[in-house]
Amino acid sequence: MKSLFNMPSAPVWAAVLSLLSVGAQAQVSSHNIKFGYSVSETHPIGKGVSKFADLVSEKSGGKIKVKAYPAAQLGSESQMISATQGGVQEMIGMSSAPLVGIVKDFALFDLPFIFSSEKEVDAIVDGAVGTKLFEKLGKKGVVGLCYWENGFRHVTNSKRPIARLEDFKGLKIRTMQNPVFVDMFNTLGANSVPMAWPEVYSALETKAIDAQENPALIVSAFKINEVQKYLSITKHAYSPYALMVSTKFWDKLQPVERGILKDACAEAREYQRKLSREEDKKTLAELKSHGMLVNELSPDAVAQIKQRLQPVTEKYAKEIDAGLMQEVRSEIEKVRSASK
Repeated sequence: MKSLFNMPSAPVWAAVLSLLSVGAQAQVSSHNIKFGYSVSETHPIGKGVSKFADLVSEKSGGKIKVKAYPAAQLGSESQMISATQGGVQEMIGMSSAPLVGIVKDFALFDLPFIFSSEKEVDAIVDGAVGTKLFEKLGKKGVVGLCYWENGFRHVTNSKRPIARLEDFKGLKIRTMQNPVFVDMFNTLGANSVPMAWPEVYSALETKAIDAQENPALIVSAFKINEVQKYLSITKHAYSPYALMVSTKFWDKLQPVERGILKDACAEAREYQRKLSREEDKKTLAELKSHGMLVNELSPDAVAQIKQRLQPVTEKYAKEIDAGLMQEVRSEIEKVRSASK
């Protein structure tokens, strides 16, 4: 048995690792990746994409180049996901809600108030549930790499602060074209108006609608505060952000090349989530300083709203794979128990 004293020194180990890295890079071919997403490059997601591109370049010795197309330059999310499935576009990043139309089990993220903290979400998306969702997605023309953060969703409106259940009554609120969100706000007494995102600012400005719901970073990035006075911290749903690769492109890659993309995604994920959570707090302060009135709901108000939405939760939970739904609830309970 070799003595520990005869083990190679740290500089020697560094040289060995460097040689291994060079050897891995020798197996990498040149690839150009078009990466489309819908928010701006200054958003934490955009900065995460930039970080991802740098990591891919570094890990591949500059052979794999990621070209980012922010702010829906390659089309709407529905257009981009179709292009990615068809192999016209190599990569896409998008929130979970539109993926429900591809794999219905992604609707678990839309269930009202199912998550109460980022820790709970991280445990779900980084664990077995997130893996199983990606496996289902893999049969639909895209391969999931990892999940980043879009964030908890809140309600803005031009009428009044939402401090209790009754404050939703009569509000014309833009929702995504997603049945869970439509039912959610109709059940709360508001009037849901499904609408494509590019139309929303104008509709709010002209008072065609009163309200919308999104993470605070989206409110700021799209200057919703210019046409909305009130922001209520409802946290009624959470949106993870999925990074996906075209299956047609993925099938052309060598194992080492796939590993580079997966490793870069995971490494950039830690950066993006940390940045997103830091920026979220700063953004709320900035929105307040620009005159937006921000309020938080009391625990009693949240409990009352959750109770009203229980039929909606039960209705759509039945449409999700029962075993998967049980895993979600069990994992959330583990996190909550550990936090007590």
